[in-house]
Amino acid sequence: MESASAMGGEERLGGENRKWWTLAAVSLGLFMIMLDNTVVNVALPSIQRDLGLSLSELEWVVAGYALTFAAFMLTGGKLADLLGRRLMFVAGLVVFTAASLACGLAGGPEVLIGARVVQGVGAALMNPATLSIITATFPPRQRGTAIGIWAGVSALALAIGPLVGGLLSEHVDWSWIFFVNIPVGAMAIVAAYLFIDESKDTSHGQRPDVPGLATSAIGLFALTYALIEANSHGWGSTRIVGAFAVAAVALVLFVVLELVQRRPMLDLRLFRNPTFSGANVAMLLIALAMFGVFFYVSLYIQQILGYSPVQAGASFLPATLLIAFLAPVVGRQSDRIGSRWLTGGGMLLAAVSLLILSRLGTDSTYWAILPGLLVLGVAMAMTMTPTTAAAMSSVPRDQAGVGSAVLNSMRQVGGSLGIAVTGAIVAHVSAGSLADGHTRPVAFVDGFQAGLKVAAAIAVAGAVIAVATMRSHSERRPDVPLEEPALQEAA
Repeated sequence: MESASAMGGEERLGGENRKWWTLAAVSLGLFMIMLDNTVVNVALPSIQRDLGLSLSELEWVVAGYALTFAAFMLTGGKLADLLGRRLMFVAGLVVFTAASLACGLAGGPEVLIGARVVQGVGAALMNPATLSIITATFPPRQRGTAIGIWAGVSALALAIGPLVGGLLSEHVDWSWIFFVNIPVGAMAIVAAYLFIDESKDTSHGQRPDVPGLATSAIGLFALTYALIEANSHGWGSTRIVGAFAVAAVALVLFVVLELVQRRPMLDLRLFRNPTFSGANVAMLLIALAMFGVFFYVSLYIQQILGYSPVQAGASFLPATLLIAFLAPVVGRQSDRIGSRWLTGGGMLLAAVSLLILSRLGTDSTYWAILPGLLVLGVAMAMTMTPTTAAAMSSVPRDQAGVGSAVLNSMRQVGGSLGIAVTGAIVAHVSAGSLADGHTRPVAFVDGFQAGLKVAAAIAVAGAVIAVATMRSHSERRPDVPLEEPALQEAA
């Protein structure tokens, strides 16, 4: 059950002004996380040249962050419910901001990758709290709208990030892409104490699930390590086979532990709700399809087409601005008509955009890239907001932190695996193309095209699953309390 302070906070947050200021405060923290993602993608070639990173190390700059973000997300969500959502939000901000400083000062790949890993821990503490604070603050009839604005702010950061990253890496230094997080983090900490009321779950016997944390973190790390390093060491090597085996054992053990624990980190009964399960699978698959694409499209635009970092950053603006504009609109529509068909339609559009982009070649112009990016912007807005709204409306309020953590874990795991899987496809097809006598640019494009086609198939599978499993949160009967639906059909 929610604490008295949470209920008191909810009363204070009942005023419209206070409610929206709370949303602004949590969105500022999210803005920093998303800005960091896109800033880094555009600056990858500059970082690679300056620090002499291999392609595998370059992937770890992105995947190391996504991996720890995913591995510790459940712990962050559980601690937010247990110790206080505002407390963990601020703690995550402090860790993330300090790690950003370390990233900017890094003089070699080891320090940079290590600092990115710590950034992921800070994001994992912060991110679940943002959605759980929104869930505790907004009633169901406004939750889709609030999440749409939250997603729109995220997309705005995605839009600004590539351009800022390009300007800084081209005209100043790539280290400043991390230094910009410091003032944003400081403002977010101040805003948190001014506008967010503390809330927590004070149910009897709540405690951290250390065995669950350890097994989930080990399993996710081993799985992503195996996928990223398989191309370097060989898929049949002892190291890679051993990593896959460790991942399988650890993840199975995690499920077994969560089933027998009295107070598990992840209450697996949440997955009895088909809407919650379907929304999480949809989030996993759209991230799996899209994260690797963003990584390799950035490399394609700069290394094959010869764009500068600023030009590369500007090239993503149409898609990300569309997401920023459409996400709040789609959020309002999900409040009115539900999330099922919006999510399914969005994932089909994502597949269309990937197939358009898969036709790019070594001599393509920006006008050949633009249609795919525009369709991609509409698709992401139609997918991310209603999927999030459906998942968060399907969990009890006192488990909002954990519910948010599961959803964000799915997104980050999908992102890590997407980079690894796309990288494996690009490497394998490119190697075959080189063996056939093609030049390196042609070989890269061959692998790039194959990776996009596989991603499109994944997006189609996600659309089918979303339509088959998700039910509309707008269809919830008004007499069903918010605390109950996680263990019921959201019908």
